[in-house]
Amino acid sequence: MKFVSALLFLFFLACGQSGDTGNFEVAESKMGNFEPEADYIEETIVAEKNEAPEQKIIKTARLAFETQKPDETHQKILQLAQEYKGIIQNDNSGKGYNRIFRNMTVRVPSENFQKFIDAISEGVDYFDQRDISRQDVTEEFVDLEARLKAKRELEKRYLELLSQAKNVKEMLEIERELSNIREEIEAKQGRLQYLQNRVSMSTVNIEFYKLTSETGITQSYGQKMLNSLKGGWDGISIFFLGLLYLWPLFLIAIVAIIVIRRLLKKRRNKKL
Repeated sequence: MKFVSALLFLFFLACGQSGDTGNFEVAESKMGNFEPEADYIEETIVAEKNEAPEQKIIKTARLAFETQKPDETHQKILQLAQEYKGIIQNDNSGKGYNRIFRNMTVRVPSENFQKFIDAISEGVDYFDQRDISRQDVTEEFVDLEARLKAKRELEKRYLELLSQAKNVKEMLEIERELSNIREEIEAKQGRLQYLQNRVSMSTVNIEFYKLTSETGITQSYGQKMLNSLKGGWDGISIFFLGLLYLWPLFLIAIVAIIVIRRLLKKRRNKKL
């Protein structure tokens, strides 16, 4: 009787193991349906391009010019930025060897980009630098959107498969794949948001300055003589102050001379 019970136990155990293996193979076959992901993405990209998507252009400009009234120019740019719904991203000022300058970075909506530049250019006779660039990122934008769409679809399929998992091993494998997919989705979303921000808000870098070096001013002969006398007196003062700093050396030299003279005097007395 015990032998029969043992046989029955082994029979049921084998049936249970074969059932789990079959379920796992079914799950793997379902996961295998997701292998042609690249083909799906390419089809999505082609479909998006065939729909003639809206152009995505990143606009940037750099302006550099001289102005005789830096404060007024600064206030003008601030008013224009407010008028054209722009944002002051950077506003720095400084002073160089022969000039005072100011650097500003303004972000304006792309539809106001050219209007803002034209308004700043009014009253400027000459630009040291006036660079305007437009970068077309439509292809990258469409590619990212298509890949993001494919990844989200893939995520849905893996979630469906997760709900059908029969054991812990299947669940762990599916969750690992889901984690990788979600990381890729977050990375593509971040890049897409960055491009969208650059497309919607254009960047204008502005530098303006005023020369401060005085030219054409000559000194009179009398003023030059006074400056020379003052410079000579300053030189003599510095010389005597320098000698005061060297007093220890003079003291050592005097002591050395006294010692040498006494030694020489003793030698002479011995010879006599």
